[in-house]
Amino acid sequence: MYKALIASLMLATPAAATGLEITVAGEANGTITIDLLEDVAPGHVERITALAESGAYNGVVFHRVIEGFMAQTGDVEFGKTGGDMRRAGMGGSDEPDLAAEFSDVPFDRGVVGMARAQSPDSANSQFFIMFQEGYFLNGQYTVVGRVTEGLEVLDAIKLGTGPNGAVIGAPDVMQTVTVTD
Repeated sequence: MYKALIASLMLATPAAATGLEITVAGEANGTITIDLLEDVAPGHVERITALAESGAYNGVVFHRVIEGFMAQTGDVEFGKTGGDMRRAGMGGSDEPDLAAEFSDVPFDRGVVGMARAQSPDSANSQFFIMFQEGYFLNGQYTVVGRVTEGLEVLDAIKLGTGPNGAVIGAPDVMQTVTVTD
């Protein structure tokens, strides 16, 4: 009877798993689905979901894409399609920067991390998705999620050039970013 009660309670209150569906257009076309790790980085996940729900990420480009490393996006201030792409990657949201929420989750392929400036407590709206493992980032950047579907879309995102991975010409764009449960 005790087991039946526990099972019924678990069914009655399913664990809420927050995620994102990112519709990508450009050289890559399709959807990237991300499971957000609210238990690992609650403050960062709250920020990302608030920005996504408000539509702030819609139309934001992948401004920095380094082959074999990562694709970066999320500059809601300067990274919108049709804006001055020379400033893409220099902005954030109107909200204050976030304190780091480092964890022991490794930067494996498909892991999503928060971009930041030199200060560990400077993440705001920008994030990156790993093309392959980058364990040198472990404990240095906040992990916020992992790709559960759409790695083939990630792999097709237009690559940048040079050591900083700036995308020349028309970058790929997050057409829509939707919060899922």
